[in-house]
Amino acid sequence: MIACRGLRVRLGRATVLDGVDLAVDQGEWVAVVGPNGAGKTTLLHALAGLVPATGEVRVGGHDPAVAPRRTMSRTVALMPQRPVVPDGVSVRELILLGRTPHLSRFGTETAADHAVVDDLLERLELHALAARSATDLSGGELQRVVLARALAQQPRVLLLDEPTSALDIGHQQQVLDLVHTLRAADGLTVVAAMHDLTLAGQYGRRIVMLADGGVVADGTPAEVLTAERIRAVYDARVEVLHRPDGPVVLPIGPGT
Repeated sequence: MIACRGLRVRLGRATVLDGVDLAVDQGEWVAVVGPNGAGKTTLLHALAGLVPATGEVRVGGHDPAVAPRRTMSRTVALMPQRPVVPDGVSVRELILLGRTPHLSRFGTETAADHAVVDDLLERLELHALAARSATDLSGGELQRVVLARALAQQPRVLLLDEPTSALDIGHQQQVLDLVHTLRAADGLTVVAAMHDLTLAGQYGRRIVMLADGGVVADGTPAEVLTAERIRAVYDARVEVLHRPDGPVVLPIGPGT
C-alpha cells in the first residue's frame, strides 16, 4: 500500500528526510516515533504529496507528486497536527468537506454523503457539537472533528499527525480504538506520527523510529522500544515494562 525508496526531502536549505526506505502493507498500523525535528510530520506530508520529495514514493499505487489531487484524496487522508479551519463553518459542514473528493465536478452532497457524516458524528460523540462553529471548539473537540473529516473521505490510507495530543485519556482511547476498528474491519492502512511511546506501542503493530531524518529502527514495539534505544535517540531516562498489549514506557526521575 505504501512504498518508499530513498525518500529525500529538503525544506529550504535543510535536509529533513534523507534516504528513507519504508514499505507498509494494506491493513497495517505503523506508528512513526522519534524526537522533535526527526522528520515525522515531513514523512506524512511527503506520503500525501504536500511537500516536494525525491526518490521513489507510491501510495496505493500512485505517485503523490504527479497523481491528480482528486485521486490522491480518494486514496489517502491526512489528519494534520495544526488544522486550518475556515471562519464560520459548522462542525457538520467541516466534516462534510471530507466528502468533496467523491462528488462529481458540479455535484452536491447526496443522502449517502450525509449518512457518512451522521455515522461519524455518532461514532466520535460529536452530535451535540454538530451545529456549533468549528472555530469555537476546544483543542480536543476540534481534534475529533478533524479526524471525522479525514475519515469522511473513506480513504484507503489514513495518515495521523499526533492524533491524540489535545485529548484527555478517555478520548485518546476512544479515537484510537475507532481507528483500530476501521483498520481491522475495512483493511484501512494507518501511519501515525506519535509522541506518546506507550500509545504507539499499544496501537501500532509496528514501530518506525526516526532520528536526524533517517530510520534508526523498524520492527515490533518490543523490538524497537527498548530503554537503551530510547536513551540513545531521545537522551531520556526510561524504564520499559512489557505487558501483553504492548510496552509501557515510564520516565525515570533524577533520584536523590
